[in-house]
Amino acid sequence: MEMAAPETVEELAEAVRAAGARGAKLEIRGGGSKAGVGAERDAAILDMRGFRGIVDYDPAELVLTVRAGTPLAEVQAVLAEQGQMLAFEPFDHGPIFGAGEGDATIGGVVAAAVAGSRRISAGAARDHLLGFTAVSGRGESFVAGGKVVKNVTGFDLPKLMAGSWGRLAALTELSLKVLPAPAETATRSIPGLDPARAARAMAQVLGSAVGAAAVAYLPGAQARVLVRIEGFAPSVEARCGLLESMFEGVEAASSESWATLLTLGGLPSGKPLWRILIPASQFPTVADLLDRVGAPWLADWGGGLIWAALDDAGLIRSAASQAGGHAMLVRAPAEMRRFVPSFHPLPSANAALEARVVHAFDPLGIFDSGRFAGRGDAH
Repeated sequence: MEMAAPETVEELAEAVRAAGARGAKLEIRGGGSKAGVGAERDAAILDMRGFRGIVDYDPAELVLTVRAGTPLAEVQAVLAEQGQMLAFEPFDHGPIFGAGEGDATIGGVVAAAVAGSRRISAGAARDHLLGFTAVSGRGESFVAGGKVVKNVTGFDLPKLMAGSWGRLAALTELSLKVLPAPAETATRSIPGLDPARAARAMAQVLGSAVGAAAVAYLPGAQARVLVRIEGFAPSVEARCGLLESMFEGVEAASSESWATLLTLGGLPSGKPLWRILIPASQFPTVADLLDRVGAPWLADWGGGLIWAALDDAGLIRSAASQAGGHAMLVRAPAEMRRFVPSFHPLPSANAALEARVVHAFDPLGIFDSGRFAGRGDAH
């Protein structure tokens, strides 16, 4: 497969313009940890790993500027040395696809809007992206946002770029808001709850002074709600005590539960994997459906995110739509990915708006690799 590996903005812009001149398609790729998402494609690879390294980091200002091809693990290590973190808790998709960790890049994380369990309390990737530089499908370099937290300049393109999956532009540099890492972390388990009772418990926890950083639910024979509490030691201790006064049988749990949750260790690797986003109030209904068809699943974000392993795309998409949400096909055999689009089909008006936005950034469709074919086919 043809590949371009630019190391400067000028080289990147030239590669994009050259592709446009010959009518070629480019697939923007960092470490390839999410390459298994979407249909198989025959586009040339635009390898962004040449854009690597920390550009500027001011721990006192809580702002990090980094080149997009820098490995996520490297970014996290630099922040950890200063007792700081990416609060939206990004993670590496490698284990989900049966690979090891270490290939995910910070640009790929932001482009895919990857956020972990803390997203429910700290916000999404887009909420922490202050600014960026990129090269559009026109082969033009542009800048959006800035390098300060209170930046207000022009259109809020950082929120548009986070979650664009490389369909608008190739990110070259990112400025991210960072936060101090918690001094103390405790995980507590509320056992023995079915999905309906778990939904009520999670809502109660999130609406209380417990101040949970993350709340999840693991079903099965040892069903339990997981609650993560972070902060200074006296505060964590007091809030754990409050949680114990709210529910019977609260137990201490291992913090490793969250790592298992992010890598989906409890779900079978041989079945298609779905990421279902719904209003948390609809969690019991969708969970009941999954249980009735025997689909393994687990829930995060207080019930607002369900990971499920199931072959039936029609059932999943219908259930998500009826619940007021959407379902993304994350992992599946190539044959299924050929016919089932990864993204949930959009209503015609939304699809038309999305098409206009994409055309504004990439009028020749250079970044339309065929990976997300069928995105606008509403049903």
